[in-house]
Amino acid sequence: MAIDFFWRIPTHGEPSSHRARTPFRGDWFPGNDNLHQAGLGGGGADGFTYIDYLAEIARAAELSGFQGGLIPSFPMTDEPWAISALLARETSTFRFMIPFQPGFLNPVVAARMTASLQRATGGRALYNVITGGGGPAQLWWGDSAGHDDRYTRTTEFLDVVRGVWRGGPFSYQGKFYQVEDAGLATPLSEQDFPEIYFSGSSDAALGSASKHADYYLTWLEPFEQLREKFARVHEKTALLGRKIKCAVRVDIVARATEEEAWDEVRKGFDAVDPATLRQFLGADGGDSVGAARQRGNRPTTLNSYKDLITAPNIWSGFNLLRGGQTQGIVGSYQQVAERLDELVHLGADAFILASTPHLEEAYRVGEEVLPLVRGHTSALLRAA
Repeated sequence: MAIDFFWRIPTHGEPSSHRARTPFRGDWFPGNDNLHQAGLGGGGADGFTYIDYLAEIARAAELSGFQGGLIPSFPMTDEPWAISALLARETSTFRFMIPFQPGFLNPVVAARMTASLQRATGGRALYNVITGGGGPAQLWWGDSAGHDDRYTRTTEFLDVVRGVWRGGPFSYQGKFYQVEDAGLATPLSEQDFPEIYFSGSSDAALGSASKHADYYLTWLEPFEQLREKFARVHEKTALLGRKIKCAVRVDIVARATEEEAWDEVRKGFDAVDPATLRQFLGADGGDSVGAARQRGNRPTTLNSYKDLITAPNIWSGFNLLRGGQTQGIVGSYQQVAERLDELVHLGADAFILASTPHLEEAYRVGEEVLPLVRGHTSALLRAA
């Protein structure tokens, strides 16, 4: 069985290591002096932009055996659709996983945008459908829809995108979308429909994923919880006469020895300020079931990075170092590969991996870890 590996493209900027806060690469961090003193000595611009840096990461991942990359979408990032089009010109086989919340796009426009990108890149676009975690983060986008309504809207959105993709005429009457005799024109309608990676842990999310997703995507959780989650989504999908694959999104710290890997984590933890630690242990807003499952694995007291070790080679403090998910894999190259193998045995068919800094770590992980994982096949070999 071939396992797909994707890398994260840091559209939000990044620190130079897990244990450092400055200098930042990219230009999305307030107070980043590189915005004003970039490039040449004396502060002059040298013509190398953050897009050039992202292109280097994409090329590094492509050369190192990754099938593609996730282009993150947050209030503090550029628009993934635009970034994907730019990076497509810098790569040959690299596939672009575009995250978006369906409520913020008209589904007919989204179908045309995607088909155009597929046509221009030879079918390298994928969807990462995000329905949103509620709370203040959701209101930032101007979206006040309730949890289950958001998943109903997502299902309708994908119904319409699939319907118009076939060329039409397609009509649809739903709670959120109404379409009359729509359809993509040739040659857009002839393009391959993008694979869909779908996130969400609630029953509403699993119901929507079972209807439309090619891959059910989850953060790393305790392995037995993942086994149960994978079983639930397979069961729901089978009831509809469909099959679905599963994917895991996970950060890693991989080094030649386990001691080196944990030392990197220790240095990162020791650099975290007390206010961030208090916030980490406190309650979070929003109605995301997946985020709540992540919070359920936190300790009640926190005195050392070791307090966050929840299983062999599993550390639940990654969002202290960079934000995002909490759990990740730490260990030697062989140990990290073994943990990934365990996840494959549980039912994972694909991974979105990440480590900081993304450029150097794309080479490290691609060259030292991926060849040790059973089922891995180089993207370049597949293309050949």
